[in-house]
Amino acid sequence: MLNVGLTGGIACGKSTVAGMFGQRGALLIDFDELAHAVQAPGRPAWREIVGHFGPEILKADRTIDRRKLGEIVFADREKLERLNRMVHPAVFEEWRRRIGEIRREQPDAMVLSDVPLLIEEGLQPLFDLVLLVYAPPEEQLRRLMLRSGLTREEALQRLASQMPIGEKIPCADIVIHNDGPLEATGREVDRVWEELRRREEERRTQEGEELDHERF
Repeated sequence: MLNVGLTGGIACGKSTVAGMFGQRGALLIDFDELAHAVQAPGRPAWREIVGHFGPEILKADRTIDRRKLGEIVFADREKLERLNRMVHPAVFEEWRRRIGEIRREQPDAMVLSDVPLLIEEGLQPLFDLVLLVYAPPEEQLRRLMLRSGLTREEALQRLASQMPIGEKIPCADIVIHNDGPLEATGREVDRVWEELRRREEERRTQEGEELDHERF
């Protein structure tokens, strides 16, 4: 199994790129989806978040209003870090469970984990290699305002809460540029997919040789 981490910056198009890899055969694990799952009403992380930030962050159905919570934490780095400490342990517990399940049932799988804060949190050692989806800051800003209906000031605040995308480049094994048409991004993904397949084949060959060596 090849265990790949996919990251980028806000509004860089990670989900789009992840979907392209999924179409080519990768098994996808989305950390945002894991975070939603562990914050479902009544779960331990949900209780801790509501206990700290108050019931006013809840919608009528008692799910967390991510827009309201975002307005609170993205304006205060200490509160954002506190939220991350509440959510991240549960997210990683679920991720490890899923990775273990795939490793047992599909040992030849190509697993791609979409992790927004992979580099900020120093998680590179958890993966065989790290892919970075890159878009220039001004393009991030434009997409974020368009996608989320934020003002320029609000969007800049969101960008400021993360490591600048340019600083992440040296931390990645492979960079995928996603600032042009989708066709160009697709060609980048094709190129990287072939590289991942080559690495997975090399891994299997190496493991087979090591097993033969142990037998004899």
